[in-house]
Amino acid sequence: MVTTTERSGQVIVVTGAGSGIGRAMATALLDADHQVVLVGRNPHKLEATAEGYANALTAIADVSSPDSVRSLFDLVAKRFGRLDALINNAGTFGPVGSVDTIEPEDWSDTIASNLTGVFLCSREAVQMMKAQRPRGGRIINNGSLSAHTPRPLSAAYTATKHGVSGLTKSIALDGREFDICCSQIDIGNAATDMTTGIGHAAMQADGSRSPEPTFDPRYVADTIVRMIDLPLEVNIPTLTIMANRMPYVGRG
Repeated sequence: MVTTTERSGQVIVVTGAGSGIGRAMATALLDADHQVVLVGRNPHKLEATAEGYANALTAIADVSSPDSVRSLFDLVAKRFGRLDALINNAGTFGPVGSVDTIEPEDWSDTIASNLTGVFLCSREAVQMMKAQRPRGGRIINNGSLSAHTPRPLSAAYTATKHGVSGLTKSIALDGREFDICCSQIDIGNAATDMTTGIGHAAMQADGSRSPEPTFDPRYVADTIVRMIDLPLEVNIPTLTIMANRMPYVGRG
């Protein structure tokens, strides 16, 4: 666990911070002098993200477990006394296949990671944000372009991301009275380990495979930093960021 020191900046929890977009988001926020709690299940990956940052705190947690999530936010409360922002980034692509080929267990696991995890973390965050003084805070959920238009053979993943959209809107509506903003960022083809195959051959809606362009995840991270800097009088309900030449707009 990385030692934290008193620094200016907000207290921010980032789930799935051990790799990919989560690591890019977390390091950008650390570079902006925020206190960042790096959350994940792999301690070695979290330590790699935190390396060299005195304002990083690593925390092992399973976002699909109510007890694990409760312990995570108890740690945040004891260490910092407040929470300014939560970035729900942890998730998995889940099973590949049409709905008739997906095993119920794989479906449930995808729901638990991608949707229930967002619910559980947001539940604890909202409770803290309502009670703290000054009250309020910001929640940013990592959606996907699949929250709007699915890729082939992605029924479980797509269903969870549509669920995240509904949850985001509900949190934003119910949180307004308490100065809580909730946003969703939908990311298309950021270059991470999860999207390596897309750059070589991605399945298209007509059954063909063709490479798709990707973009540096640092642009996602820069966007997150700017969203975090907004005052709580301002919210961005949804934001889409994608590789300009990917075929999303013309999918079908």
